[in-house]
Amino acid sequence: MDLQRFAIKGCIIGADDPQLQEALALVHDTLERPRCLCMPGGVEMYVARHSLFVVKRMPDSGSTHHPGCPSYEPEARQSGLGELVGEAVLESEPGRVELRVDFPWTRMIGHSVPRGEAQDVAEVGVPRRRMSLRALMHFLFERAGFNRWSPAMAGKRNQGVLRKYLLEAAEEITVKGVPLAERLYVPEPFSESGKAEAAQRRREKLAVLRPRDGQTPLAVIIGEYKTSEATAQASRVWIRHMPDAPLLIAGRTWERIERVFAPLFEARDADIGHSVRLVIAALICARREYTYEIDSVSLMLTSEQWIPIEGVHELPLVDALVAQQRRFVKPLRYDARSAAPFPNALLLDVGPSPVPLHVLSGFMNPKEQAAKEKAIARAGEMAWVWSTDQAMPSLKCISDSR
Repeated sequence: MDLQRFAIKGCIIGADDPQLQEALALVHDTLERPRCLCMPGGVEMYVARHSLFVVKRMPDSGSTHHPGCPSYEPEARQSGLGELVGEAVLESEPGRVELRVDFPWTRMIGHSVPRGEAQDVAEVGVPRRRMSLRALMHFLFERAGFNRWSPAMAGKRNQGVLRKYLLEAAEEITVKGVPLAERLYVPEPFSESGKAEAAQRRREKLAVLRPRDGQTPLAVIIGEYKTSEATAQASRVWIRHMPDAPLLIAGRTWERIERVFAPLFEARDADIGHSVRLVIAALICARREYTYEIDSVSLMLTSEQWIPIEGVHELPLVDALVAQQRRFVKPLRYDARSAAPFPNALLLDVGPSPVPLHVLSGFMNPKEQAAKEKAIARAGEMAWVWSTDQAMPSLKCISDSR
């Protein structure tokens, strides 16, 4: 069900209909809403405007769509997003999302962080959950649709597509009152002939880092990690499609990052026969003109198709699903302590209910293994299970309603 149909002003219009833009313009900024016809009676949607009008799902309505519908989204509890909705992720109205994060948007110039508490405490606030830089990266990838796959996407995911949809997703998000789109940079696809113009656009975009009113703003860069090199002063971190602008970080700090994220760096050398990407989200500041320094970093693995994965043990499953032209969604961890309680994928082309796919790896620690076994038990007979010390069970045996 790659092609959606909408009911708009009494007419039924397909997502590929040339008249769709005209119909959406009639209801944009009105109280009338399109209805997605993937389910009997339809599901209410709303109209957003980017370069074109786009029909999007209403808040908390993703699971009410048919699993084969492009607007379907699993319930938040099926991923780490469930722990954040309502506290760190607030969507009070369609098209506007506020994220509460645990990292700063500015640094004070010449001031250290005050320590201790004031002598007189007038009140004590209730701790609220905040999302990390990794969770922000997961949220953007999910919001942009990169954690889902359908056969129509084959051959259509590249740096330009990644940039387009991540930036579009950021347009609807605010962080600490600041539109995320103002502080998010995703590199343009590199070309030798256009590198000077692209570099100028990058400088203009990252001019937001210039100090003002005694504060240094911060921004986020998301891209594919390429390599790093040590210098006498610092380490240089290179991102693909940015060959002329390394990110700088203290050498010892980068060494610590390499230790903390060692399994992800090592995944690029794993003998698995599958391509893997290492994506970096870097919170950056500018201590000097046009010099970008890393304030903090998070990393994640993705498949060749930019589908986020938790580890290389998931790659054979993801690649098999892509090769067999299946429709699926990949639940993401966000800030959950472990991804084990969640399905490794949800198969969407099997009728009115998605089928959870679980992967059991012998390299899981005992707590993760126990959590995974509980999740499998909860799913009951619906679950498909693969223990990686055995051959992968057939996916074709799962009934396909395509």
